Amino acid sequence: MMNFSRREWLRSGLALSASALFESSIARAQALLAGVPAASPAVSPREQLLLDFGWKFFQGHACDPARDLGFGKDQGDFAKSGDFDFATEKFDDSKWRSLNLPHDWAVELPFVHDDQLMSHGYKPLGRSYPETSVGWYRRVFAIPKQDAGRRIAIQFDGAFRSALVFLNGYFIGRNDNGYAPFRFDVSDFVNYGGRNYLMARMDASFGDGWFYEGAGIYRHVWLTKTDALHLGQWESYVRPSVKGSKAELVLGTRVVNQGRQPEDCRVRWRIFDAAGEQVAAADSATQSIAADGNALFTAQTELSDAVWWSPENPHLYSAIVSVESASKARDAELMPFGVRSINFDANKGFFLNGKPVKIKGTCNHQDHAGVGAALPDRLQYYRLAVLKEMGSNAVRTSHNMPTPEWVEACDRLGMMMMCETRMMSSNPEGLQQLELMIKRYRNSPSIILWSMGNEEGTLMGAPQGPKVISDMVARAHELDPTRLCTAAVNEEFDTHFPDALDVMGFNYNLGVPDKWHERHPNKPCVGSETASTVATRGIYINDKLRNWVSAYDLNYPPWAETAEQWWKLYGTREWLAGGFAWTGFDYRGEPTPYGWPSISSQFGIVDMCGFPKDDFYYYKAWWGAEPVLHLFPHWNWGEREGETISVWVHSNLDEVELFLNGKSQGSQKVQPLSHLEWKVKYGPGVLEARGRKHGKVVLTDKRQTTGEPMAIRLTTDRSEIDADGQDLALLRVEALDKDGLPVPTADNLIHFRINGEGALIGAGNGDPNCQESDKEPRRSLFNGLAQVIVQASRTPGEITIEAYSEDGDSPKLTPAKAIITTKTVTLRPAMD
Repeated sequence: MMNFSRREWLRSGLALSASALFESSIARAQALLAGVPAASPAVSPREQLLLDFGWKFFQGHACDPARDLGFGKDQGDFAKSGDFDFATEKFDDSKWRSLNLPHDWAVELPFVHDDQLMSHGYKPLGRSYPETSVGWYRRVFAIPKQDAGRRIAIQFDGAFRSALVFLNGYFIGRNDNGYAPFRFDVSDFVNYGGRNYLMARMDASFGDGWFYEGAGIYRHVWLTKTDALHLGQWESYVRPSVKGSKAELVLGTRVVNQGRQPEDCRVRWRIFDAAGEQVAAADSATQSIAADGNALFTAQTELSDAVWWSPENPHLYSAIVSVESASKARDAELMPFGVRSINFDANKGFFLNGKPVKIKGTCNHQDHAGVGAALPDRLQYYRLAVLKEMGSNAVRTSHNMPTPEWVEACDRLGMMMMCETRMMSSNPEGLQQLELMIKRYRNSPSIILWSMGNEEGTLMGAPQGPKVISDMVARAHELDPTRLCTAAVNEEFDTHFPDALDVMGFNYNLGVPDKWHERHPNKPCVGSETASTVATRGIYINDKLRNWVSAYDLNYPPWAETAEQWWKLYGTREWLAGGFAWTGFDYRGEPTPYGWPSISSQFGIVDMCGFPKDDFYYYKAWWGAEPVLHLFPHWNWGEREGETISVWVHSNLDEVELFLNGKSQGSQKVQPLSHLEWKVKYGPGVLEARGRKHGKVVLTDKRQTTGEPMAIRLTTDRSEIDADGQDLALLRVEALDKDGLPVPTADNLIHFRINGEGALIGAGNGDPNCQESDKEPRRSLFNGLAQVIVQASRTPGEITIEAYSEDGDSPKLTPAKAIITTKTVTLRPAMD
């Protein structure tokens, strides 16, 4: 076993795990909130409890009531209140499957060769597949008797897609989109001092997008307890404005009185720096709020010698916002925020904290190998660190409101964000989704731009388009006057649609931006979606029979461009703010450029596991600050001896010389934003690149011909993780030859055995055509690599992971073993 940490993480201090970040933030929040005097010593001002553990799951049926708990059998289900027995103690769920959230049942389904399923990754969901499109989730929990009089709410951060929620036999509410959070006040339906029966029916028959979206409760669920007098949901904001070395803070929140009597109260803000020291405070004026009323409270304060948030120094402040009545806190919340200035200039590009910064971004969907759309929080940090290692400084949330942990990771690790809503519409649903997104995330310093949506060809060219987008932008400005708005435009560039945008967003069409800018010199511009280069990791020839695409930077669909092509435009135009490459990670669905049996896209700069393709190093060379020398392809071409092989190098050095078995193949000068290429006749041995800076060799890179696979190697990203039921370790699986060299073409089937205080939650290999199960304890290597994801239980101890070949496998490889320690940590407050 080898303990492995990404070099970039260690250098920049990003090796801190997601769980450690949560642990420190939880401890800090508890310590800060402990200083808020409660109205009653028996209860804290607010409790937010994780409701992820201890669920039961049942696969229902979208058409047959007999296979769907009898639901809908006579159209009378909603005729009377309290008659839903499946959400009471009468119902027997003992045969249901036990699981924890987040959960995506789509990733567990088989692949089905049906072209209508292609864009969603060939998973059997939709009206044509009723037997796999509905899932029921059930959770039993207790509420103490002393909570009577408090407001109890259940919040879903996101679930796919159409939700019906029941509690204690009563219908509570519904939600019909897969990305925006939804929340129900269940105070009137709670059994105080006893057991409560929560049921959620999820129906994935309809989708929101044209890509893999998963199915089920794939984000966190929370139970919140507050006083009847409390802060409104996501109503608190801090709006910093930079004034020299100071930052003026405009503070606001809305207080809700759900009690039966008027209440006199005020709001207090206390501001803490990253070390937990109080650095500012402010109080609002006292107001009287009528029963069942609400009121807006505001104040101002300033920070002297403020520390600016940036990708290099993602400094976060925190605000404790509390509602006080008669000198007692009735409610309080902890709200992180950052101080920074942003400016989009039509002629000079994008400025962060007064300095020009080129946006070096990627677009990303939200699924990952092994787990589908149900990503544990740690994976958000892993994925972000992969992109930062490449030199990226920004992400776009394609094409929906992101999960809160992705935004939090960007805030904490220093990654700017273009935050995009799912529905481009000014109808009530569209505006509600936009409003939820902005209120939820407007305090996040990483967000630099709101996106109103993506590639709405019909709307953008229709008379309704300018009206719709104008209303959306106006509402966004009302909710957040500190940020500008854009949309991803791939056609209709010369209509009135872009007029309402603060920043013009170009999708592809490299011939358009220069001419458009000449006609609209006062409009800032950004590449909202670019590249769409396609590549298969570790493959160096186009092979339509195997659905493979060469990893050289040469292949792209008709609408798209290579990495070099788009960055030579966006990286050299001062007036262009930068852009977002499609995509950072490969993702399920949209299998481009091929269809079946491909089940994922090949657009990613890294594959679905996060293993880099070769273009990763092009971006690292020209986006990052460090010297880069990357040589490819591999040098295992036994069947092609004597044939000419195209050898590429991505480098930002001055000059590179190539050697084969010690013989020079020539030296080349590095041209800005370009690659180097040699034509070399293949012969086994060692291919070596030597990179020079100022005439001296500063980096070398080698590719060596290997032997056949003989042994397995397991490399874990961390040898110690948190015993919190959520933290995880990612293991890199490789095959080695007799000399211990990784075999870059290995495709061996590897089996896994997990023992101890953890479990396998997913496996992948980055192969866009692999239809092996993501959940079984086995996976084939793809071009030498696979990934295993192991999650800790809530009991401290050890997890042992064994990787081996079975007796029938040929060749049988020497097995490998890794041991991961799970440590005691402060747990997030959670429901039992």
